[in-house]
Amino acid sequence: MDQDVIVIGAGPAGLAVAGALAMRGRRAVVLERSADVGSSWRGHYDRLRLHTTRRLSGLPGLPIPRSYGRWVARADLVRYLESYRAHFDIDVRTGVEVTGIAPVVGGGWMVRDASGAEWQAANVVVAAGYNHTRTLPSWPGQDGFTGSIVHAGDYRNPGPYADRSVLVVGTGNTGCEIAQDLGANGAAPVWLAYRTVPNIVRREKAGIPAQWTGIAVRHLPPRLVDRVGALMARSEIPDLTAYGLPRATAGLYSRVLDGAIPVQDVGIIDAIRARRVLPVPTLERFDGADVVLVDGRRLTPDVVLVATGFTTGLASLVGDLVALDARGRPRVLGGKPAAPGMYFLGYTNPISGMLREIAIDARKIAKAIAG
Repeated sequence: MDQDVIVIGAGPAGLAVAGALAMRGRRAVVLERSADVGSSWRGHYDRLRLHTTRRLSGLPGLPIPRSYGRWVARADLVRYLESYRAHFDIDVRTGVEVTGIAPVVGGGWMVRDASGAEWQAANVVVAAGYNHTRTLPSWPGQDGFTGSIVHAGDYRNPGPYADRSVLVVGTGNTGCEIAQDLGANGAAPVWLAYRTVPNIVRREKAGIPAQWTGIAVRHLPPRLVDRVGALMARSEIPDLTAYGLPRATAGLYSRVLDGAIPVQDVGIIDAIRARRVLPVPTLERFDGADVVLVDGRRLTPDVVLVATGFTTGLASLVGDLVALDARGRPRVLGGKPAAPGMYFLGYTNPISGMLREIAIDARKIAKAIAG
């Protein structure tokens, strides 16, 4: 089936580029492996809200409704993505899992799906996103653990964990929010295991969202931002060492460049100080019903909830077509073609906000294709 533009993925990135193309009079066909748009957002935990503001998170051509509030809830973002699709009448083909992309002699690309169907297009935009393939580390003794091991992607709310002890592994925003959700709603004890102490920032100060600071410093030298960030942390973030979480030693922006976004405080500090969440060093191995930490301590959790994130899943799809970095991201991003007629969108997580950058780069890609 010949098409002008094929977009792979109907999350925010895929919809954004299809909408930006529609604004330029170009139609794209969006292939989505799940049953509806925004599948990763539909699967996130119930309490999740955007860590970026409503005004800075809208996709091209359609602002997020003001009625959704400054910090948009997960369910409202899904509603917005549905309305975005309808607004631009985006052609989304659901239940189509792309299994291969190959260049066509003379130009263009052939996209194949799991059913064996082929889609030929002059341009392909890969926008399947970060949340494509779950990562689940393997520890010694894991197979003999008598408790449960759950990936954070399966966590929805604290109901099933009431009166159970839970060890949350991973101190990104997801791990911290799930830990405080559990600690405030009946799970006990709740441990939060860190490998590297996270940088914690206030979500807003004096009514000014942290995202604006991220936008302002994004193009400054990382060492300068690290120094300023450390000074701000000492003045704004209490020392939690007595509660089990030392101060971060790694620079805030240096960690961002390595893929670790700062933790926005939406309650984790209070949860730790109230001892509803107990920080501990990361686990080293399992031993029957016990978890052995790297400092030798033993815990006996009913559940180990692993919040170690996802990978892009791009290596098997395009690894022989374009260069990928150590985290599986295309090395060419920002609206530029990674190969003639091939673009990637949604594979950065900058300090200035992922959805904001998706909207900016979607417009660049649409301009390059339509131009």
